[in-house]
Amino acid sequence: MDDSHGADPFTASAPPRAAVLELRSLTDPPGVRAAGEVTLTTRAAWEHALESLVGGSGDVYLDLSSLSFVDVAGASAVAVAAQQLGTGRSMVLKAPPRPLRRALELFWPDLSAIEVTT
Repeated sequence: MDDSHGADPFTASAPPRAAVLELRSLTDPPGVRAAGEVTLTTRAAWEHALESLVGGSGDVYLDLSSLSFVDVAGASAVAVAAQQLGTGRSMVLKAPPRPLRRALELFWPDLSAIEVTT
């Protein structure tokens, strides 16, 4: 094996890429526009944004058309927030990424407080 490059080509790897999540408030309708990824490193900001929406009145809108990934814990945060909305309120998810739709279908199939739109 040639050690002239200082690293074993079978064990060397690039440093992990940090996930990025951008959150912007929506005023009409009230909600949040999210772009990027919801993972372990961005989950706290995601949960904070969802918690801030629960305390208001009326339906909550999440524009997720620029969100590329949501892990299962991020999907769980959506479900928990939707359950806290109370009777007569809904959480409308605009164009959620496939992993989020799939997690909601698998783990919270009867959660009527969530409405998915395209």
